[in-house]
Amino acid sequence: MARYAIGDVQGCHDELRALLTALRFSSDRDELWFVGDLVNRGPQSLEVLRFVRALGENAVVVLGNHDLHLLAVAFDGGRRLRRHDTLDAVLAATDREPLLEWLLARPLAHLDAQRGELLVHAGLVPQWTATKAMALAREVEAALARDAQAMFRDMYGDEPNRWSERLAGADRLRFIVNTLTRLRFCTPDGRVDLRFKGAPGDAPAPLAPWFEHGDRRSRGARVVCGHWSTLGFLDRDDVLAIDTGCVWGGALTAVRLDAASAPMSVPCAGCQEPGDG
Repeated sequence: MARYAIGDVQGCHDELRALLTALRFSSDRDELWFVGDLVNRGPQSLEVLRFVRALGENAVVVLGNHDLHLLAVAFDGGRRLRRHDTLDAVLAATDREPLLEWLLARPLAHLDAQRGELLVHAGLVPQWTATKAMALAREVEAALARDAQAMFRDMYGDEPNRWSERLAGADRLRFIVNTLTRLRFCTPDGRVDLRFKGAPGDAPAPLAPWFEHGDRRSRGARVVCGHWSTLGFLDRDDVLAIDTGCVWGGALTAVRLDAASAPMSVPCAGCQEPGDG
């Protein structure tokens, strides 16, 4: 059995199938870890959802911000698609309900404690250990299971922008979601900046990439993530970042997690222009 981490697919079904062919992936033997954002911006979100759902237990999927946006549009009647969204086919599909229920049941984080690997879409603030991130993700998952419509109604927004254990209610849940699915830059004391999307060296001090803070409490785990196409591929002992910008004309990348090997990528023709939306 081989285990692979797969970067942000974002509706690029043909590239996903080409990548799995190049990996010689076996659906009855191998395991895929998807970093989130299965859908949106690319042309075949519906086909991606159908394919990954059909993999069953061979696919571990965490939710990304685009996955949550699809669910918010579907479950919260007041939320509408944005100009560059490509989710109409999912929302109009005859199998819409089972697909969305399956997606809604995906976690925000997955921890393999034995191997010391944490799968999230975006990142963690410095104050969180991997175990803490898992516990906080479970709070959001419980809220989604209890009342998805209420959760999505309160999910959008950039505040609060600093972690505190005293956060409660919708503010606490929103901060957890924003960190796990949107984070790129933060300060050492846990203040996040969700608007700046540039390369790591371009952020004004005291902002730094979330994984660069020296006292980050999650350093004991290897965090596998995506979300940050301008960061690109990053492979080091404590972080594996694999959003290589497939939907923007970059590539879709896979990395084998259980053996030392070079990353595998397939090119993408590009479905969106950088800066759109």
